[in-house]
Amino acid sequence: MLIQRATLLDGRRVDLRVGASIVAMAERLSPERGEEVFDAAGGAVVPGLHDHHVHLRSTAAAQTSARVGPPWTNDPESFAVALRTATPDVDGWIRAVGYHESVAGDIDRRALDAIESRRPTRVQHRSGALWIVNSPGLAALGMPDHPDGRLFRVDTDPGHTLPPVEHRLTRLGATLSGWGVTGVTDATPGQSQADIDALAAAHHSGELPQRPHSLAALGVTAVPGVTIGPVKIILDDETLDLDDLTDRAARCHRADRGIAVHCVTESQLAVTVAALEAAGHDPRDRIEHGALIHDDYLDVLAELGVTVVTQPNFVAERGDAYLRDIPVRDHPMLWRVASLLDRGVRLALSTDMPFGDGDPWAAMRAAVHRGTVGGEILGPAERISAERALALFCGSAQRPDLARRVEVGQPGDLCVLTAAPAQALAELASDMVALTVVGGSATYPFDVTSTDAR
Repeated sequence: MLIQRATLLDGRRVDLRVGASIVAMAERLSPERGEEVFDAAGGAVVPGLHDHHVHLRSTAAAQTSARVGPPWTNDPESFAVALRTATPDVDGWIRAVGYHESVAGDIDRRALDAIESRRPTRVQHRSGALWIVNSPGLAALGMPDHPDGRLFRVDTDPGHTLPPVEHRLTRLGATLSGWGVTGVTDATPGQSQADIDALAAAHHSGELPQRPHSLAALGVTAVPGVTIGPVKIILDDETLDLDDLTDRAARCHRADRGIAVHCVTESQLAVTVAALEAAGHDPRDRIEHGALIHDDYLDVLAELGVTVVTQPNFVAERGDAYLRDIPVRDHPMLWRVASLLDRGVRLALSTDMPFGDGDPWAAMRAAVHRGTVGGEILGPAERISAERALALFCGSAQRPDLARRVEVGQPGDLCVLTAAPAQALAELASDMVALTVVGGSATYPFDVTSTDAR
């Protein structure tokens, strides 16, 4: 593929020949026979974006599920309407996502029965850690006598398997391509070899054109089309066990795998840091989320060499609730970005979709502005430049903190925008994506021969 008249972020106008890698870059390149040609018309060209923490199957399912949390649903009445009008999955279940207690309190099976007593119904909390199931649903699961229908971490507990529904990734892959995303890291815990094989099949078929990387379980190996990263480990404050985490970290390191630890509270971060200090750290180790990081940990994280993969989009999406519900002393410690970079901590950005908005450009804007829906600024000292925000979505799967560049020899994964660099950086908007290329092939739009970006 030949991309003509693209503008690098440093202002140079270039033509690019792209295959599996960028094979040529010059002021002017002539089309070769059979080569697709795209006229960027001066638009900016950047490395294809990589979202470093997503949940692919959950996102695909969420795209066809009822949304029952803020901002879509905000009170008991609208919650009830959303469930009663929801379209069942192919297996007859009603699936709803994004619930938060601010809508209708701590609901249980009886609360759901009062709304929907005929069809099996499952409602996922926006944290992803809790499912609430009504009585018909519990009966279908073989748990008719469950006391309240509140199932915690069921997606990773083989004793409480929710009914499987095959959600194709085609729609999700197209959405990601439209945002300029060329790679994703699936952070779903407990992914098996079968899960990885299915992901590879989805990639090879074109269902998921992005390059998939997985934080799969220990013992799972890479297959053509899917790379494997650290082992995802979930922590909950009620069951924190330093010795167990230290042992798990050591076993993963001995197996030549890092660990990627879910840390959203101060306690979880403290135990993770202690475990890595005891077990010895691996340069592939990651902290997922880092929602709350106190000053005392900044230098420690830098010394450990771990990569923090965080989601500043939650500042924009949930910032007003944080300002209302979290102690004022902790506000500057939430979803930190600038202070981590300034102290030398390895850092990458992600969206955590579907639990966060999957648009990476919105996450970049949140990192730059730190604005809430209500117009407040949460953690102004954590703001970064647009250039830095973009670079934090341009890392590779194996080195999320190290931004790729548009130069010969780099992977042929690119994103071309309709706007020149200055405007693109000022707006950071996904609707400026004109072309997405993975391995030299366009994934958005699909037919680009002699296309003009404007």
